[in-house]
Amino acid sequence: MRIAVLVQIAATLMMTGIIWFVQIVHYPLFARVGPQSFAQYELEHASRTGWVVGPLMCLELGTAILLLVPALRPDFIPLSSAWLGAVLVGVIWTSTAFIQVPLHGRLAAGYDAEGIRRLVVTNWIRTLAWSLRSILVLSWFAKLLRQG
Repeated sequence: MRIAVLVQIAATLMMTGIIWFVQIVHYPLFARVGPQSFAQYELEHASRTGWVVGPLMCLELGTAILLLVPALRPDFIPLSSAWLGAVLVGVIWTSTAFIQVPLHGRLAAGYDAEGIRRLVVTNWIRTLAWSLRSILVLSWFAKLLRQG
């Protein structure tokens, strides 16, 4: 099931790049959007971002689950490593659902400096988790390359 591994690697690396851009550039710039146009900006941000990250996050989640199945997991990925990857996906999805999505909902009502600050600070959870996942999947990629 090498295709699942390759999809996992691609989705994770793409999401890691996106989350670092969001963390360092995009979310901090929310504070620069004027109060008059902020609610509309937030709604468009959520809509447009969803089209980019939604499919990638679903692919990453689906392949992480597939790699937990012994018959589908390549021999070069230990079960413990697959579980670590799945746990990190769980951290990302939990943080997204219970922290970032509610904060975006709060911001959809209008400019809220404290809400923006909390979004930037709490997003480090996902940034760190995706960064760790990238290290993990790159180790899998190195093993895959050695196998030929």
